[in-house]
Amino acid sequence: MLTYTDFCPWTVSFCRSRVSRAPLFNPRYLFSSMSLPSVTDKNRGHVKPVHPPVRMLLGPGPSNIPPRVNLKLASPMIGYMDPVYFEVMEGVQQLMRYLFQTDNEFTIPVSGAGSAAMECCLSNLIEPGDTVLVCVSGYFSQRICDMAVRYGAALKTLEAPWGQAFSLAQIEEALATHKPSLLCLVHGETSTGVRQPMDGIGQLAKKYNSLLMVDTVASLGGVPFFVDAWGVDACYTGGQKCLSGPPGISPLTFSPLAMQKIKGRKTPVANWYLDATLLAPYWCPPAGQPRKYHHTTPANLIYSLHEALSIIAEDGLDKTWARHKEATDALYEGLTSLGLGLVVSDPAIRLTSLTSITAPEGVNTAEVQKYLLTKHDIEVAGGLGQFAGKIWRVGLMGWNARVPNVKILLSALKEAIEAQKK
Repeated sequence: MLTYTDFCPWTVSFCRSRVSRAPLFNPRYLFSSMSLPSVTDKNRGHVKPVHPPVRMLLGPGPSNIPPRVNLKLASPMIGYMDPVYFEVMEGVQQLMRYLFQTDNEFTIPVSGAGSAAMECCLSNLIEPGDTVLVCVSGYFSQRICDMAVRYGAALKTLEAPWGQAFSLAQIEEALATHKPSLLCLVHGETSTGVRQPMDGIGQLAKKYNSLLMVDTVASLGGVPFFVDAWGVDACYTGGQKCLSGPPGISPLTFSPLAMQKIKGRKTPVANWYLDATLLAPYWCPPAGQPRKYHHTTPANLIYSLHEALSIIAEDGLDKTWARHKEATDALYEGLTSLGLGLVVSDPAIRLTSLTSITAPEGVNTAEVQKYLLTKHDIEVAGGLGQFAGKIWRVGLMGWNARVPNVKILLSALKEAIEAQKK
């Protein structure tokens, strides 16, 4: 069997045999019948080679990638219709079903970041004129609104102050008032550190004949979530947060009810690239039917996602969730000892994987972040929207959710804040 490097000598030999037929070889000989302009070298060279520093990524994502996951990014490329690749696809789908805790057939990795998965849900589940209810309590729930109106939604919102969650009574009142075809909410709001309790929401959505879409970009893999048991119809996450995979590949799942809605549309999905009716024949073909090409999927990202999900499956979800909680409990204890407060006052709705910390009066949040990055190679994030300049956001996600990392961060954070006071 040929190895990857076996192709190199063959390629060189082949090219030399072709070139030897040209009288005095010039690359432009190959295009001698064409009239070409002169090549400009203005942008050739003078670019620094890429040597990224090693950082401890403790912001809202991405998180650090485990070595065995990183290695998969350098795996040999194979074609998107290769039978071996089909086996990889089936494996990653099975692992995603475990992650989501679902048996949904349409469970795929979207070729794009978490926002692409968000848009995949909205573009497929919204037809022009559909009433869509979005629970807005942070930056990313507002993004759902921004996308929904672009697909023609009759948008309705239920709003809560940043740092708070929604009650069942609030959600039911909004459902009864607006009677939406789609209810959207964010389970783990990255901008605030709030975890929305899910008990009863799926049942309410069914009571009012609404599909339920949930954003779990910052939470899936870090805290308990059960797609089937909680009656969720559309759910997605990002590969680069609690999964500790690469960015640019995003697990998504649609329930049978969601697929029924999509197949019964009166209008085509207004996004060709993310159209589930076109993606399904490639990812989920009927039994005995060949797969139908849709787009060239990012094979190496899928290899890497497969490995990241394999690590979670080997450890088990219960153990993975417990590790996240242990690390975050240590963070809470350390922040208390430093006299730092939390944005989310109610422990019952704090997001384990993302903690929002109130900055002390007179402390410049950006300068503290700069100090952590330049002095300790630690990345944390500042606030978004109305929290800009007021908070820090610390992510303990995936590979990074470990108590030793928390101890390193707390020591460096104390030093960075004290440096501000000098």
